[in-house]
Amino acid sequence: MTGIIKAVLGPTNTGKTHYAVERMMGYASGIMGFPLRLLAREVYDRVVAVKGKNQVALVTGEERIVPEGARYFLCTAEAMPRHAVADFIALDEVQMAADPQRGHIFTEHLLHSRGTHETLLLGAETMRGVLIRLIPEIEIVTRPRFSELKAVRANKLSRLPRRSAVVGFSSADVYGMAELIRRQKGGAAIVMGALSPRTRNAQVEMYASGEVDHLVATDAIGMGLNLDIGHVSFAGLSKFDGRTYRELTAAEAAQIAGRAGRYKKDGTFSTLSGGEQMDPLMVAQIEEHQFEPVKRLFWRNHRLDFSTITRLIRSLEQPARTEGLHRTRDAIDLTALKKMSADESISSLVTHAEAVERLWNVCQIPDFRKLSHDDHISLLRRIFVDLMGPKGTIPHDWIARQVKRLDNTSGDIDTLAGRIASIRIWTYVSHRKGWLQDAAHWAHVTRSVEDRLSDALHEKLTQRFVDRRTAVLMRSLRHRGELSVSIDNETNQVSVEGHEIGELNGFSFRVEPGAARDDQKTLKAAAEAALQVELTRRAKLFANVGFKTLAFDFSEGLAYPKLLWEGAPIATLHDSGALFAPRVKLVASTLLQGENADLVRDKAQEWLDTRIAEKLEPLLKLAGELNGESEAPEGAAPLSGLARGVAYRLLENYGVISRSLVDGDLRQLDQDARKGLRRFGIRIGASSLYIPVILKPHANELRLMMWAMAGKLTALPNLPTPGMVWVETEATAPREFYEMAGFQVCGKKAVRMDMLERLADAVRPMGQGSGWFEVTPEIMGLVGLSGEDFAEVMQAAGYKHEVRKVPAVKTEEKPADDAKAEDATPEASEAAAPEVTTESAGETPAVEPAAEEAAPAEASTPEASDAEAAKADTPEANTSEADTAEDEASEGEVAEEELVERYFFSWAPKRKARPHGEGRKGGKPQGKGFAKGGERGEKSDRPRGKGPGKGPKGKGGKPQGQRVHSARPPRKEKQADPDSPFAALAGLKETLQKKK
Repeated sequence: MTGIIKAVLGPTNTGKTHYAVERMMGYASGIMGFPLRLLAREVYDRVVAVKGKNQVALVTGEERIVPEGARYFLCTAEAMPRHAVADFIALDEVQMAADPQRGHIFTEHLLHSRGTHETLLLGAETMRGVLIRLIPEIEIVTRPRFSELKAVRANKLSRLPRRSAVVGFSSADVYGMAELIRRQKGGAAIVMGALSPRTRNAQVEMYASGEVDHLVATDAIGMGLNLDIGHVSFAGLSKFDGRTYRELTAAEAAQIAGRAGRYKKDGTFSTLSGGEQMDPLMVAQIEEHQFEPVKRLFWRNHRLDFSTITRLIRSLEQPARTEGLHRTRDAIDLTALKKMSADESISSLVTHAEAVERLWNVCQIPDFRKLSHDDHISLLRRIFVDLMGPKGTIPHDWIARQVKRLDNTSGDIDTLAGRIASIRIWTYVSHRKGWLQDAAHWAHVTRSVEDRLSDALHEKLTQRFVDRRTAVLMRSLRHRGELSVSIDNETNQVSVEGHEIGELNGFSFRVEPGAARDDQKTLKAAAEAALQVELTRRAKLFANVGFKTLAFDFSEGLAYPKLLWEGAPIATLHDSGALFAPRVKLVASTLLQGENADLVRDKAQEWLDTRIAEKLEPLLKLAGELNGESEAPEGAAPLSGLARGVAYRLLENYGVISRSLVDGDLRQLDQDARKGLRRFGIRIGASSLYIPVILKPHANELRLMMWAMAGKLTALPNLPTPGMVWVETEATAPREFYEMAGFQVCGKKAVRMDMLERLADAVRPMGQGSGWFEVTPEIMGLVGLSGEDFAEVMQAAGYKHEVRKVPAVKTEEKPADDAKAEDATPEASEAAAPEVTTESAGETPAVEPAAEEAAPAEASTPEASDAEAAKADTPEANTSEADTAEDEASEGEVAEEELVERYFFSWAPKRKARPHGEGRKGGKPQGKGFAKGGERGEKSDRPRGKGPGKGPKGKGGKPQGQRVHSARPPRKEKQADPDSPFAALAGLKETLQKKK
């Protein structure tokens, strides 16, 4: 007796399976077939909850739970009994009949399995036409979807909404996406067809409980997985179907996308951005549930002839004679049968119908491992040979060794998954009647091993793809308004809900070192929610008094400075395009938001502006007057003309500039114009123009920082150590860096500008004329250098040098007072020295008019001029003629004395090239002090002052040995103002002469 036959068709989320289960439980007995073991287990648990364990059976290839007197059977399609009698029979997902590998199983059931009262076929609307054609008496019921399914724009994996599923079509894709989600979202559950039901259920439970908000799955998700999924993203649109890679059909994509939206809740679907995009036609088909109808089903003859292997193969390959049915080709079991029948060792054992049937049953063992056909057939051959042995069963020892080898929970995910696939084969074998001596024992053992491996696999999946700490925090963020947070005052360690998540440094959160690198975003979200009270407290503390302890950090270079508060970076500085006005931005990692962020940023900006105004006050005043924002005080010299141009150049160079760049303009400035520059503290030195106040350490770092930011200069040296008179230069560093820092490059060393000017002042009296002189150690101490390094400094100051070997001079001990006369630090020397505005060597100081009068008369010929210069007075010629005679008389003794190398210097200015047609004619001067045409020419670059004495010429015109001054009477010096800066210079000169 056959009852009604009904097909319940429709898209996903129409309640078809639920409807069938309710109908089955309304009858005294029932059988339901499913495409997956997972689905069978899920429905089994639901029915057991209503009917009790004693009335419900679970029958799959690897699991059999069949209580005595069971009335309801939940099965996989392959394990579903073909000739059982039940009031109700249902087959789920009947569209699987179109599958090339398994379709014939579903086709057989939909054609032949019937309930005595009711038969339900559940599936997609695409099956309507073929079902009516094959089963004319069938009643079609269409169920609409409970919710809408809409396509949305492609999303990045990092921007997936909560309660989303991502679908990949290989284990590598699934694992890769799960790893990314763990880093960014806290974790994901894994669902794949290869997982055991125990592992799959444990993973799904994490998602269902809210421990994780994302699911990563293969297309196995499309078969009856009933979860609260709001969105489904496709990682790809092609799959490997066991034979080749092919594109998904619209119906297959709809089956997967349909997992989004449960019951009355709408769902969405999309692809991942950056990947393959879905065709608009496919999108429309999925949204409207309109697909190409299924036109043919795969079929295989179920009336098999076991008389011989040849007849069995012939019966399996019998063609379909019904329209709409298509014979299955190259099924795995049939392929295995053909290969094994070709083996003589196998065919020799198949001598009767029972052996043929047993061979066919062995060939139907599923290839769970999916290693290779040859490997699978090799295993089948061994099993069949054992079954055909004397005992007719698989040897106990052999299966024991196989199971023991697999009973190992160590290893990675792939290793454990491979062991589960292998143990499933032995679980399947243990449920085949008559194959084992103690089938019940081995069914229990293999099930236990599978459970242990499944638990280990679940744990490995969780360890790799779920950060439990992050997951707990994220769940707490969703379900609680306030989180329990504690901060260690000594280590700044932050704990939220009992979990250490990192450190709060300043206003930035740093993930604790043990966390994965990409967990920062997730844990930062937890920190933002938990630390708002603490951040507000710190922001107010900073605004009240904390900002006073701000400091600069140049660890990333002068062009990329940061502001540190309590040792933690809180802001970065950036060039605004305006001079002396850098802008403050909070660091990207800050947790500050809204008013707190504005408060801290504004206070840090105020501190920076105030510091610039205090440390660079002369520059800001100069900028204000040049920009017209302020005017010169009443009675003060204004900045105008060339002086204003010089001031602009100085301002553009942050208060320091080489004199050579503005020397032409300076030479044309009179003393009144220079007063306008001196009003701002500008010192006009022999080699540089600078403002001494802005060379102090704090002002120096501000200027160098703004200069580097404006030019985006990288790979600069570190800031010079405060108090250093000289520093080593780096070959890769630009010369401008040292000049900006207040140093003048002198060979391999860079000497502080102010100390170089003091050196020039000290040696100027010694270098008057063209004679040679030796510098005392006290003068060398001004720059802290000696030997070749000092010679390079003197060369930068305009003096040439030569090294002579002279007898060592035994000096008597100086009194303690004399020894300490010049023993002072550069800072002390700078403080004691007068603030002198020294003119360059090419100009004559206004307070020394006698220098012009002392200029030597120009010779009529170059030779005469050179001879007179050779007789110039030198600092070393402070001995009497008698001493010279005595030295010459004892020349033989000197040769025997120890000789030492000493440096001697002479003024050697760099003469400027004269314009064509001007200057000397024929090498002769054009009158004393006048150029051609009667105009007064430029004064010599040689230092002016007392006329030099004349001495004997040595080889090459250079002075040799000790010299004496000429007998001319000394010039009467003009009395200088005791308050003049030059009075201090004269005092220094007098001290030096006394020491000699």
